[in-house]
Amino acid sequence: MRVLVVTAVTAEADAVSDGLDTVDVVAAGVGPAAAASGTARALALASAASTPYDLVVSAGIGGGFQPLAPVGSLVVADAIVAADLGAETPEGFVPVDELGFGRTVHHPPAEPAARIAGLLGAVLAPVLTVSTVTGSASRTAELTARHPRAAAEAMEGFGVAEAAAACSVPVLEIRAVSNAVGPRDRSAWRIGPALDALRYGFQQLSPVFEESPWQTP
Repeated sequence: MRVLVVTAVTAEADAVSDGLDTVDVVAAGVGPAAAASGTARALALASAASTPYDLVVSAGIGGGFQPLAPVGSLVVADAIVAADLGAETPEGFVPVDELGFGRTVHHPPAEPAARIAGLLGAVLAPVLTVSTVTGSASRTAELTARHPRAAAEAMEGFGVAEAAAACSVPVLEIRAVSNAVGPRDRSAWRIGPALDALRYGFQQLSPVFEESPWQTP
């Protein structure tokens, strides 16, 4: 099975490559637009070379919603959610799909996502894609109220998923938690241990990625 892993930055890409050297890894940049662009380019080049990918994985570090996803834990997405794609109204936030156009959720293939979460001892839950990292209690409360099952937030998953969907390729998202979602406190972030957790996670995934190609659900 040919697997493309998309990260935001080189440090995340290096952790993935150290953990599993049988996948192709691209550091596409920070945010959903860069992630979508980098993913689409990699998929198009592979298709043009008649070596298409069977699976795309959005991977990296992210914030964890407490107490569900403590610092150092892994999260596998059962839903990849564009948490701030929509409109502010006097009654509150309205997602773009409720406005009657677009979508805000991609669902990874359920059985493989659950199996990978079990293999990694990871939380299986929605991962939110945001364009601004949460840094206040009020924003945390707002996101938790709208997405009570969410375990993590990051900035690229939905962009990767949009590009993968456009090419009919299944997508997963795997996040290692570097900090608690909440009031911003950089001194409490644990980026090194989170990268170690990401590396460890991909070390465990070799048997899964050697299976026959998955079918798009």
